[in-house]
Amino acid sequence: MAFDYDLFVIGGGSGGVRAARVAAAEGAKVAIAESSRMGGTCVIRGCVPKKLMVFASSYHESFEDARSYGWDVEDGAFDWNAFSGHLNIELDRLEGVYRSLLDGSNVEIFDSRARLADAHTVELADGTQKTAKHILVATGGRPVRPDMPNAHLGIVSDDIFHLPELPKRLLIIGGGYIACEFACIMNGLGVEVTQFYRGAQILRGFDDEARGLVAEMMREKGINLHLGTNIVDMAEASADHTIPNTSTGTDAAMGAPVAEHAAQATSGSGGPVWVKATNGTEAVYDAVLFATGRNPNTADMGLEEIGVEVGRRGEIVVDEYSQTAVPSIYAIGDVTNRVQLTPVAIREGMAFVETVFKGNPTPIDHDLIPSAIFTQPELGTIGLTEEEAREQEPVEIYCTSFRPMQSAFAGRTDRVLMKLVVAKESRKVLGCHIVAPGAGEMIQLAGIAVKMGATKEDFDRTVAVHPTMSEELVTMKTPMRVA
Repeated sequence: MAFDYDLFVIGGGSGGVRAARVAAAEGAKVAIAESSRMGGTCVIRGCVPKKLMVFASSYHESFEDARSYGWDVEDGAFDWNAFSGHLNIELDRLEGVYRSLLDGSNVEIFDSRARLADAHTVELADGTQKTAKHILVATGGRPVRPDMPNAHLGIVSDDIFHLPELPKRLLIIGGGYIACEFACIMNGLGVEVTQFYRGAQILRGFDDEARGLVAEMMREKGINLHLGTNIVDMAEASADHTIPNTSTGTDAAMGAPVAEHAAQATSGSGGPVWVKATNGTEAVYDAVLFATGRNPNTADMGLEEIGVEVGRRGEIVVDEYSQTAVPSIYAIGDVTNRVQLTPVAIREGMAFVETVFKGNPTPIDHDLIPSAIFTQPELGTIGLTEEEAREQEPVEIYCTSFRPMQSAFAGRTDRVLMKLVVAKESRKVLGCHIVAPGAGEMIQLAGIAVKMGATKEDFDRTVAVHPTMSEELVTMKTPMRVA
């Protein structure tokens, strides 16, 4: 059978674009369809704009520190419109880069939603059908709202970048990395931030000691973090909003009457929102951000109709080579719900090309992936947490927490954490966890050593770079505890 293409990619995010370009470089005839903007979540509404917002939010402390270092500077005021305008120009530029790379690789672009008609046929939104020997689904994920009345009054992470103005008071629901990153960002930009998380501690799944320090530092910087707390009701609010079932009519988080908050609210998300929490408090916020999870983008794609297995949350089930139950169809990235990180999607795309177009079957290596959470301070991590490691085997914990030189000189109470989890018998470093400014940069380099199987003695043999925060990783000689 003659096909229109050797490969048709559905989804123009980082993984899909990389797979399309590399396959085309191998001589394959390739097409790609994207229903939104080329670049996907990471470039358009995720990693890139978020990291630029992290940079923007850090300047307030930089101005404060500069005065301690002898600079005669004023704080000034943050101009959201100026920043967001520049941000949109940069995102337009990056999307243009992605399109140019695809054009230069002779990949045909369809700016259209696409779904599967059969094992070798893709149907575009206008009804046009294209056939391909292989189909790669790389449609990523999307943020989800909780299943509760009036959830539409809240915003999700995608909406943050399109706010017409910053809210004065923001409530964030969630305790994962997206919730915590935006709590720190918005706090740094001058927004009064309250955060609810139903669990006992934020950043579930990360090292307990590390996430505990992040939570402590978030509170010290002014974020009103409530653990064991969730939202139970929400509604549109106004100056004469009547609060049901309340005896005080006050906002415990802010200590001001609810009616006063409603009168002052100037929401960038359509209007003030009244919220009742599980702890009994009620308050009005200019915006409510739901950061309560993401689901794979698989709705109405025709997957199950043609035999592709889909999991409980909508994720496409694949094997170690990213192949689905239908041999001609593969899937990579967040749509498979394996490891939701952009570099992982890119690696999966490369492995797909190795397997399908280079005749070199390449399984995906999801072991020991370094990652960073861009809170303030950042959390960088690779390998096992202390809690995971001690369930596996006897371990030694090397750990230190201290005030870094730069912020200590400026009079701030910030602390950092450097932690190594070491197997007692093999001496291999099973995990490395860093909470510090620049932790993302540090963990990238420490991750090389951990991935190579370095031992504690390998770290010890490395001469320290002084004076740096990261030198502590190679100078800790005595374990803090044995577990």
